[in-house]
Amino acid sequence: MSAALLELVNVSKTFHIPRVRRDTVREHVFGLFDRQRYDTLRALDDVSLDVRAGETFGIMGRNGCGKSTLLKVLCGIYDVDAGQVKVHAGITPILELGVGWNPELDAIDNVYLLGSVMGLSLAAIRASLDEILAFAELERFARLRLKHYSSGMASRLAYAVAFRAVREVLVLDEIFAVGDAGFRARCETRYHELHRQGHTVILVSHDPRIVSSFCSRAVLMDAGRVVFGGSGDEVAQRYLETAR
Repeated sequence: MSAALLELVNVSKTFHIPRVRRDTVREHVFGLFDRQRYDTLRALDDVSLDVRAGETFGIMGRNGCGKSTLLKVLCGIYDVDAGQVKVHAGITPILELGVGWNPELDAIDNVYLLGSVMGLSLAAIRASLDEILAFAELERFARLRLKHYSSGMASRLAYAVAFRAVREVLVLDEIFAVGDAGFRARCETRYHELHRQGHTVILVSHDPRIVSSFCSRAVLMDAGRVVFGGSGDEVAQRYLETAR
């Protein structure tokens, strides 16, 4: 059995949401001495799991079940309230598409910007720039400022950079739902290349076909808890049963 690269042990994460929203200066001033009340959202509740070297690990669940919070905990974006997070490998996360972009810069400048954030050297970015633009099918728009891109174009560019910058572990959120059939096919081909090279992938998807096809193991989440774990096939089937 492969070694665990990432482990969560009895992890919990809670958010406190103000009951009264204050948007204007007037509301803040007049509410200065009012005691703010909060609702508690238990985003993760005693979650334990491990991701092993070289596998593709799937995470499924309805919107609001805790998937995004779980990914951000794994990637070190969120601290936890309780439990342990053990990370033994470098992670390349693609979670919030658009984070790290500068809309006033063109695609080429943004590739340098995001690539640097993801750990690529300037020489590596320069050497792979044409390949990144071709992968995203954006050669014609390389000098167009990003604020004029559609959300789909920006998404393709982000994934193209991520696939070039991947470290030991790649975290992907709904990647096979982005772009047209040709782009999704290129993503699948690149995924298979990474898998053959021994990379570990954490894949979040609502598509049972994707989880069944790509994931050796997976978990199903509900209300912040892992409610089922098994093979990709088993978890995809359980997800379909609960979604009815």
